[in-house]
Amino acid sequence: MSAVGIVVIGGGGHAKVVIGALQAAERLVIAVYDDDPATWGTALLGVRVVGPISAVKKESYEGVIAIGDNVTRKVISEKVKLQWTTVTHPTAYVHPSVRVGVGSVVFAGAVLQPETKIGDHVIVNTGATVDHDCTIGDFVHIAPGANLAGAVQLGEGAFLGIGSTVNPGVSIGAWTVVGAGGVVTRSLPDHVVAFGVPAKIKRQSTERTK
Repeated sequence: MSAVGIVVIGGGGHAKVVIGALQAAERLVIAVYDDDPATWGTALLGVRVVGPISAVKKESYEGVIAIGDNVTRKVISEKVKLQWTTVTHPTAYVHPSVRVGVGSVVFAGAVLQPETKIGDHVIVNTGATVDHDCTIGDFVHIAPGANLAGAVQLGEGAFLGIGSTVNPGVSIGAWTVVGAGGVVTRSLPDHVVAFGVPAKIKRQSTERTK
């Protein structure tokens, strides 16, 4: 077990999965912080929610943001100056050539194939697969069961819904959302929402950095 204490920011259901991954990797989780007063004094998988995010002590801890919303993760990462850690569940497959950025989480059963680059504060969720030579921007969320073929590029803050698929060499723009089950056969621009088989642009995305 790692002797360095890790704090988790976020007290919802996603945080349970992050804590579960840390515990499976035998890493020491010492506290959870969340801005909802209703969570204070409760516990997630045996770890207490001790107070608001503003109460995080920054001196000697590592941290991870356990919040699924991409914009929120970016805002918190800019406001809270912890030493961000990378979390990888022991059952994930990550090829040695893969680069995973700080604050990113790779969940159970996920697969990251050779020469892929994962940015900072990225979520590669349960059972998602990312094939060779992909480039994943900061603050991306790849939802459970999503599948990326080789040489895919995802811009900052992109979101791929549950069970979505991206064909080889396709690029998806910054802060673009692909709906659950969508099959992306052609590149998508920034700030749009697309879904369907094949995925088509339906509207502009409301996702924006703050």
